[in-house]
Amino acid sequence: MTWLEMVAVFAAGIAAGGINTVVGSGTLLTFPTLLAFGIPPVTANVSNTIGLVPGSISGVIGYRRELAGQRARLAQLGTASLLGGTTGAILLLVLPPDAFKAIVPVLIIVALVLVVVQPRLAAWVKKRRESNDAPAPRHGGPILLAAVYATGIYGGYFGAAQGVLLIGLLGVFVHEDIQRLNGVKNVLALLVNAVSAVIFIVVAEVDWTVVALIAGGSIIGGQLGATVGRRLSPTVLRGVIVVVGTIAVVRLLTA
Repeated sequence: MTWLEMVAVFAAGIAAGGINTVVGSGTLLTFPTLLAFGIPPVTANVSNTIGLVPGSISGVIGYRRELAGQRARLAQLGTASLLGGTTGAILLLVLPPDAFKAIVPVLIIVALVLVVVQPRLAAWVKKRRESNDAPAPRHGGPILLAAVYATGIYGGYFGAAQGVLLIGLLGVFVHEDIQRLNGVKNVLALLVNAVSAVIFIVVAEVDWTVVALIAGGSIIGGQLGATVGRRLSPTVLRGVIVVVGTIAVVRLLTA
């Protein structure tokens, strides 16, 4: 990897860390960047997942006040995320690389659709939460547990827009302040990424240069996203994600 490419990957890590804080789809920037520099898709996904873990930790620390009093909820939902992330990571490793190249374009398209519809989804969730007509289990109940597990599988296998899925599910099934739910979302996403990273480190081929560059960038980006990112137009951010994600789909389909 040339110095210019290393700078580009580091910059993509910064952008991903910031966008994960604001929108939750940073992988749609880092993953296609790695593909553009000739890194094989599975290695790119593995290295990207490991590299983004420090940024996820930074996000959890940033929301530590909102996590107060949610230990039981985190224990239940976190178990589902850990199991789902483990399942998804194993699927990534046992399925042939051709399967990844066939499945990921579909996952990216789904993630892009989620990014585009996120404002409407958030508005619907907010309306439902404010109406508060029907009682709901304190921690979401068995349906939410199953949905979080399924989201963990997706996150362990690829993971773009995992945060969008999680915050949507939490908002539907748990009657709680949205900022407190966002804190829970950060923890669940971290658990999925962390358990996947541990598995990948042990048994997968990892590009440690990529890991270091993305890790350093995502930590910086996470802090910038918390302070500067909220001032940027969400429409512009989503537009960038859609363009870059579309490029990734085209590259995978033509590789």
